[in-house]
Amino acid sequence: MVDHHRPSLVRFSVALLTAAALVFTGLPAAAQPVPEGDIADRLAEVPGLTVVEEKPTAQGFRYFVLGYTQYADHDRPGDGTFEQRLTLLHRGFDRPTVLQTSGYQVGTVPSRSEPTRLVDGNQISTEQRFFTPSRPDDPDWKRMLTIRQAAADHHRIIQAIDDIYTGAWISTGASKGGMTSVYHRRFYPDDLDGTVAYVAPNDVIDREDRAYLEFFETVGGDSPCQTSLEEVQRTALERRVEIVDGYEKQAAENGWTFDNIGGADATFEVLVLDTAWAFWQYYGIDQCAMVPPADAPTEEIVAFLDTVAGFEFYTDQGIEPYTPYYFQAATQLGTPSVPTGHVDDLLDHPGLFAAATYLPDDLPVPRYDHRAMIDIDSWVRTRGTELLFVNGEYDPWAAEPFRVGRTGQSRDAHVFTAPAATHGANISLLAEEDRAAATASLLKWAGVADQAGALRAPALIPGLDDVEDTERRPL
Repeated sequence: MVDHHRPSLVRFSVALLTAAALVFTGLPAAAQPVPEGDIADRLAEVPGLTVVEEKPTAQGFRYFVLGYTQYADHDRPGDGTFEQRLTLLHRGFDRPTVLQTSGYQVGTVPSRSEPTRLVDGNQISTEQRFFTPSRPDDPDWKRMLTIRQAAADHHRIIQAIDDIYTGAWISTGASKGGMTSVYHRRFYPDDLDGTVAYVAPNDVIDREDRAYLEFFETVGGDSPCQTSLEEVQRTALERRVEIVDGYEKQAAENGWTFDNIGGADATFEVLVLDTAWAFWQYYGIDQCAMVPPADAPTEEIVAFLDTVAGFEFYTDQGIEPYTPYYFQAATQLGTPSVPTGHVDDLLDHPGLFAAATYLPDDLPVPRYDHRAMIDIDSWVRTRGTELLFVNGEYDPWAAEPFRVGRTGQSRDAHVFTAPAATHGANISLLAEEDRAAATASLLKWAGVADQAGALRAPALIPGLDDVEDTERRPL
C-alpha cells in the first residue's frame, strides 16, 4: 500500500523548521500543529499540474478544475503529451481521498460520489484519455487507447498528488468508471487502499454472450414487462417506413446525420434492438406501466422509443462524444448481445448490434484483444483484495458481473446485489445487512472506521451537486 503516514522530505523539513522556531520562542513545539499551507499553493507546486479554475462551492470545501500533463504513450514518453482534465473537491489534508471516474468525460460542477460522502473525504475526478478535450494531437488509437495506458494515467495522478494528502486512497466509479477503477487496481494494486466498483460488467469472453440472453429470458420474474417490450419492438419494426420517414425529417431539422451506422433505416433498427436493454438499464420493473401496448398509435410508440433509447443518441452527433468507448469496446472491453428471435423476420440489417458499428469509417478497428479481459478477470478472482462490487438486480450489465472467487472473503473482496435496482445501484440501495457490511469495509479501507458515528453527514449539502448521474450513455 501507499505509505500515507511517512511525510515527504519537504514536509519533514518544514516540520523541523517550525518546531525549531517554536522552541526558540519558548512555546511547546508538540502542542502546535504543523501548517499545511493553502491547497491552491500546494497544487501549484506539483510538476505538470495546472490549476485552470477555482469554483465556489459549499462551506468546508474547495473545488478546482485542473489539467495534468500525461504522456500520450506511457511506454514511449518521447511521443508527446496531452493535458488530462480533472477536478479536485478538497475537504481536508488529513481526510481520505477518493479517485473517482465516470470512464467518460468529467463534469465540472462540484459533486461527491457515494464513497466520498460516506468517508467525508476529498475527491479527485478524472476524465478518461481520448474523451474531449483530454486527447493527444494526431493520436494513435490502437497504441494509446488501452486499459493499461488509462491505468498509467491514474497511477501518475496519484503519484503527483499523494504528498499533499496524508489519508488513505479509495478509487471508485460506476459502469465504465467502475471497470476503469478495477483495471487500475490490476496494474497498480499498491496505489490504493480500496476500490468500490458500481454496476461494472465483466465481459470475459466477448463472443460468449449467453448470460445476457438468459437475463432477458428471466428478468422481472412473472411480470409481463419484457414480453410487452418485445411486442413494442415488433410493432416499431412493422411500422418502420412511417417512423423512419419521421426520423429523417427530425434529423434534417436538427442537423443530424447517419453515416456511422449506415443510414436512417439501419440506425433506426439498431435503436429498436437497443430499447429493451435501455429500459432495464435505466427504468426497471417499477416503470413497466410506461411501456405502450403493441396496438398503440405510432406517435405513442415513437415517444416511448425516444424517451427510453433516444433518437439523437444513435445519430453521428450522438455517437461522436462516445467514440473512445466504442473503440475500446470493439478492441478490449467487449460488447453484449440482445435477443432478436422475436424480430428476426423483420430485420433488414442483421449483425449491426456491435460496438464497431458505431465507429466512423476513418477509424480502423484493430483485431480484438481476447486476452485483456481474461487477465483482468483472473486477477480479480485470485489476487484482488480490498475490492467491493455493487450490482443491480434488474441491470442487464450485471448479467456478467465480476466474481471474487472462493477465497474472496479471506482477501477482503465482496460482491453485493441491490434488490430490484437498475444501473443506478449503490450501497444505499442494498439490503440492510449488506449495506452495513459494505459501508464497514469502505470505512475500514479509508482508515475512518473509528469515525463511523460522526460521518453520518446529510446526503445533500447546498453547493454540492450530489444527485446521482443519470445521463444516457452506452454503458
